[in-house]
Amino acid sequence: MANHKSSVKRIRQTLTKRLRNKYYAKTARNAVRDLRNSTDKTEASELYKKVSSMLDKLAKKNVIHKNKASNLKSKLAFHVNKLN
Repeated sequence: MANHKSSVKRIRQTLTKRLRNKYYAKTARNAVRDLRNSTDKTEASELYKKVSSMLDKLAKKNVIHKNKASNLKSKLAFHVNKLN
């Protein structure tokens, strides 16, 4: 158990941030999955804009690594461009 007030506070903050990051990361994974399963090009291109923005925000906040965000965006763009 923590002995200092500051370490107790840090534990509380870490828990809060971890739960928040977990929620945003899960939401992004679901959005990526939905985009990968889409077959309509217009729908997919609209969804791609939202997902791309979401991934950039997560990378900016260090929830996911910036290279992972770039790799996902690249693969999703390839998927969207491949649709008829």
